[in-house]
Amino acid sequence: MEIKRFPLGTLWTNCYLIWDENRDGFVVDPGGPAQDVIDYVRSKDIKVHLLVITHGHADHIGGVDMLRGIADEGVAIHEEDAACITSPAKNLSLCIGAEIKSTAAEKILHDGDRLKVGRMTLDIIHTPGHTLGGICVLVSDGDEKILISGDTLFARSIGRSDLPGGDEDTLIESLKKLAVFPNETRVFPGHGPETTIGAEKMYNPYWPH
Repeated sequence: MEIKRFPLGTLWTNCYLIWDENRDGFVVDPGGPAQDVIDYVRSKDIKVHLLVITHGHADHIGGVDMLRGIADEGVAIHEEDAACITSPAKNLSLCIGAEIKSTAAEKILHDGDRLKVGRMTLDIIHTPGHTLGGICVLVSDGDEKILISGDTLFARSIGRSDLPGGDEDTLIESLKKLAVFPNETRVFPGHGPETTIGAEKMYNPYWPH
């Protein structure tokens, strides 16, 4: 499994391009203009099959329209955040002086869904609290497993819960779903640096005990 991070948009949202040894891949959270992603995909001859959205805030979907044409299976988002793709009010882009609006997602996700992209398996974990439809994604390629955590879990922090659809108690409950993973599990958050489950158990002040 190969992983390339692209900080996109005004909030430097982490967009991830992930692909297997056969160059089958997917993109997570294209948060802004994504020409760099397109150029990289073409340079490496990667076949992008899906755009996976961890939640529907504007800073995670700003590049959806730009990348949609290279993803043959379109866009996937949890059912509780699906309306954010089509509504600038729900994705909060109106609050930042922009208007981000796209056509509806091709794939609606639910807790426990399992997707296949090439050799990789994507297990969908519903982790509300930052938004109603926030998800984390456990990506497996053989014995290698990584966790895409969106804005549920950051290095030493968690996503804010004071926006519409947010709730801190719910977010803390969502973190408990991640506690089952081995300490060495690499975590790729929506903002900031990579971390591990073990590091967050030890140092994150929000981690449930």
